[in-house]
Amino acid sequence: MQNGGHASSKACGGGLETDYVTDKISEQGAQQLDVVVVGAGFAGLYLVHKLRSLGYDVLGLEAAADVGGTWYWNRYPGARCDVESLQYSYSFSEELQQEWRWSERFAPQPEILAYLGHVADRFDLRRSFLFNTRVASARYEESANLWSIATEAGKCFSARFCIMATGNLSVGRIPEFAGLQDFAGEIYHTGNWPHEGVDFTGKRVGVVGTGSSAVQSIPPIAQQAEHLYVFQRTPHFSVPARNGPIEDQYDSEWKRNYPAQRAKARSTRSGVLYDYGTKSALEVDAGEHAVELGRRWEKGGTNFLYAYNDTLRSEASNQISADFVRERIGEIVIDPTVADKLMPKDYPIGTKRICVDTDFYATFNRPNVTLVDVRPSPITGFDQTSLKTADASYQLDAVVFATGFDAMTGALLKMDIVGRNGHSLRDKWAEGPKTYLGLAIAGFPNMFIVTGPGSPSVLSNVVIAIEQHVEWIVDCIEKMEHEGIATIEAEESAQQEWVDHVNDVACQTLYYQANSWFLGANVPGKPRIFMPYVGGFDTYVAKCDDVVRNGYAGFIKTKDQAEAIPA
Repeated sequence: MQNGGHASSKACGGGLETDYVTDKISEQGAQQLDVVVVGAGFAGLYLVHKLRSLGYDVLGLEAAADVGGTWYWNRYPGARCDVESLQYSYSFSEELQQEWRWSERFAPQPEILAYLGHVADRFDLRRSFLFNTRVASARYEESANLWSIATEAGKCFSARFCIMATGNLSVGRIPEFAGLQDFAGEIYHTGNWPHEGVDFTGKRVGVVGTGSSAVQSIPPIAQQAEHLYVFQRTPHFSVPARNGPIEDQYDSEWKRNYPAQRAKARSTRSGVLYDYGTKSALEVDAGEHAVELGRRWEKGGTNFLYAYNDTLRSEASNQISADFVRERIGEIVIDPTVADKLMPKDYPIGTKRICVDTDFYATFNRPNVTLVDVRPSPITGFDQTSLKTADASYQLDAVVFATGFDAMTGALLKMDIVGRNGHSLRDKWAEGPKTYLGLAIAGFPNMFIVTGPGSPSVLSNVVIAIEQHVEWIVDCIEKMEHEGIATIEAEESAQQEWVDHVNDVACQTLYYQANSWFLGANVPGKPRIFMPYVGGFDTYVAKCDDVVRNGYAGFIKTKDQAEAIPA
């Protein structure tokens, strides 16, 4: 560690492969790791870059064969971001944001992956990662104040700090349908798509689900397939993307004012420069609703959701925006029965993740597309050739599960993470995830999470949220180093107060009226607790800054195992 600080850690077996890591680490035989970072997406790359630039010996562990995180795995047709490209990007390097030229308003997956590859090349980050390396466990060794991290391949590393940059949507889930193992056709999940792509030409394809990845993938799959069956349990609200190329003038305008634009975005409740309405929908008449919502519908994107300042707090205001979308569905979809099935009616708009699409609703006008409503007639299982519902059987050559993720906690709980006194994270979170600020967990010293439960994360521009977390974590490590602090961990009481606050804020909104993955409702048996912080990105950042100004209030700091330093 820099400045001759605390004793460096040692690998506990296996060593490092020189193909993947820095010459420095290879020469040392991995004997002096200060930080292990798990993940090589937006968060992992920035962490490794920032920590390495400060002189720390840092190693990144990544299950995939290369950088990219969620954009490495989610290669399904139509995959793209729903935050505008010029905002869904790093701001930490002015040179980087000036030199990269986005081609489309909403970047497609290959372009985002290329961008992250460019970042890795520009800052020479791959040499500090082990790829094709999945972490099996992370255990805190109290006698040495070190984390011992073991991989599924049996390698083991020790480090003073362990940082989980594992992402919020990185563990896909397929429901346990009877007979699925007997199905002889092709089986895919949108979150783990074959890198060589899939040709559905001449095939009967079933897509299970109508959430975000389904809304994006259904139109291009329908263009290829002989016939496409869409199995829908719960319809989702979707707004048009109106995607298109980024004109040179628009690109130049942004780049001339990038620092100011970024600062302005960070001062908003979502970390995105939207056109935030300042009035309640109830303060204006129906004619103004039609004009304002129509304008946003034509512009495209999730900016639609911010037409009024109480859309997610007032049922009456929410109903106005929801009715507008339902009316548009009725106009686009020719068959009124199909249109009606595609209209969400039992939860407020925005309380499930709002989708952004290109021709999703119009796809149901194609003669080769059939919508199957599985709410009244649930999927009962599979046989060798077919998907079966309670009242019908559908012969398929391929099935695509667009059934989402074990969001926000799935990647962490797949690992055997054990903190002080042998307490496992799985046991600690048996009744739902509890963190302090979405950054730290009581009983797990020197372990940090990037955009964990209890932070704005998925309800914000996640790249901006990642940068804020990475900078907070690295600043904390730097302060510990300079002040001779050995460990830091969240206080139980501060953690519980924050969990209560996160849920109190959510209860003041309409979010609890939807069975969403924000609550873990998409995973059978998962405890229901509202996971992201809905109080606003700007409010959250102010709280994090306040914690630091007050000497890391809510954290326990120790100079050695016996001496606790009050915040």
